[in-house]
Amino acid sequence: MNRRALPAAASLTATAVLLLTACGSGGGDGSSSDKIKGAGQGGNSSSSPSASAPASSGGVDRPGITLPRSFQANFESWTNSNPKLQAILNDGGEELKSKYAAIIESDPDSDAVSFYNSEATLTSARKWIKQFVDDDDSLIGKVVVFDPQVHINDTGSGVLFYCVDERGASTKNRKTGKVTATPDEPDSVIQYRARLDKTSQGVWKTVALTTVPGACR
Repeated sequence: MNRRALPAAASLTATAVLLLTACGSGGGDGSSSDKIKGAGQGGNSSSSPSASAPASSGGVDRPGITLPRSFQANFESWTNSNPKLQAILNDGGEELKSKYAAIIESDPDSDAVSFYNSEATLTSARKWIKQFVDDDDSLIGKVVVFDPQVHINDTGSGVLFYCVDERGASTKNRKTGKVTATPDEPDSVIQYRARLDKTSQGVWKTVALTTVPGACR
């Protein structure tokens, strides 16, 4: 898919390579307590059903997020026996899906995107989505989201690292129908490094997010 790097993370580029070079802001936390042992080494996870947080979970009315059949986000091994860690996985996964859905729906002001992002990351997320909307591009194909690594750090924040393989996905221009495929290369597998804080309503919102192409080899 096409690279749409956020201004907060890198200069804009029109090069047709990756979709998700940088899809958030905040630059990550950088403290040693937020680092996950072994992060950056992708795993051959066995497949499990795609995670999707229920519309109402833990007394919170969460927005429904639906992706069309033309674009799939397949979450592998997106489960944890610890309910608190599973809640972080659920909300972290929905944050990613909300951005995909917003691109496909041409809606940079998506309520679901704002629901799962803090003020610190929302502006950059919307700018990133808007680049696709302005180019009249949508998403087709599939991405595989795998190797989730999650813990709660000493300050009570959730730390979630995971990998996204974009090599099966493409952008498709709505007007021309032109399809631009993601290159089949190591940098098309991207590691996401997110920090999430739990709100008083019980939602794990993303407060910092960085991406590292090729870190999941």
